[in-house]
Amino acid sequence: MLTSAGELKVVRVYFRCVKCQGGGFVADERLGIDGRFSIAVQRLASLAAASWSYDISSQRLAELCGLRISENTIRDIAQTHGAEMNAWQNSDPQAAREFRDAQGEAEFTTDGTSVNTTGGWREMKVGVFAKRPEGEPATPAEWATRTLPAPVSRVAFAAIERSERFGRRWKAWSRRLGLFDTSRITLLADGAKWIWEEKRKHLTQANGVLDIFHNLEHFAAAGRSLYGDGASQAATWLEKSRQVVLQGDWPAIERHITTTRESFPDSPEKQQSLDELLNYLLPHTHHMTYSQRLSQGRSIGSGLIEGACKNLIGRRLKQTGARWKVRRVNRMAGLCTVMYSDTWNQYWNSRTT
Repeated sequence: MLTSAGELKVVRVYFRCVKCQGGGFVADERLGIDGRFSIAVQRLASLAAASWSYDISSQRLAELCGLRISENTIRDIAQTHGAEMNAWQNSDPQAAREFRDAQGEAEFTTDGTSVNTTGGWREMKVGVFAKRPEGEPATPAEWATRTLPAPVSRVAFAAIERSERFGRRWKAWSRRLGLFDTSRITLLADGAKWIWEEKRKHLTQANGVLDIFHNLEHFAAAGRSLYGDGASQAATWLEKSRQVVLQGDWPAIERHITTTRESFPDSPEKQQSLDELLNYLLPHTHHMTYSQRLSQGRSIGSGLIEGACKNLIGRRLKQTGARWKVRRVNRMAGLCTVMYSDTWNQYWNSRTT
């Protein structure tokens, strides 16, 4: 058997039940033996596979730990535990225990990112529940310079699947995490229609917040269309827009856009760019409570999910040349989400108890 200390020869007694004809090595569970590899080796192989490609994992395990495992074996171990991690997250109370015990405001943020599969590029949807303590009160002028406390606990999940099925996970996860009153959850996201449709169905009472960065990106795009890329007028208009948006007063935001539109009576193209901006914002008239949340020391951006898509999905699943079967990439997503979450130790502890 291969262990983290090297290869060992293990001799133990095999027991067989006369009635059912079943049997096994009783000592295996106590010794942490699971097939050819100890649990510790499987943990190291899974950690490597979630961090690097299978071939690089094989090389680095040999160099770092002296473990010589083929890339195919690492793949098999990672795929097995990725599937088991998905099942464990959905069923074992220990997967939610740390989050339930943590203090702070409950946030949920979600997005999608493309992954290359054997059937072409597909969107992998990612969701992250987090608890974050309130920070110091801030004014709209301080929004970009304030220091927001980091989450004290987070749980992530991801899969390539239809938005309807992914949305159903949200309610199940909120209950699993002890968030039975969804009005105490804040959903932070960009303006993607599927997100807000699933929010309406599954987290109906949650407080919705349109991500401030995506919001301002749309104003910046409109400014470039109005005044030209790099123009001082565009910068001045964007700064004025930023001040109005951060106050979170929808009538004032609408007035600002309408007034700007009236400044270009002879330019249908520029008026259209402002109409597109207005159409983007209209479904979110109640999702821009930025000033209020800043005064309460709460988040107004979905940076957590942006980081998750980049580090949890992009760093491993979007490597150059990688093409996945959907079932395999969903298993690997299970591995990566548990490693990204605060549940890695809990999972492996459950394998040895």
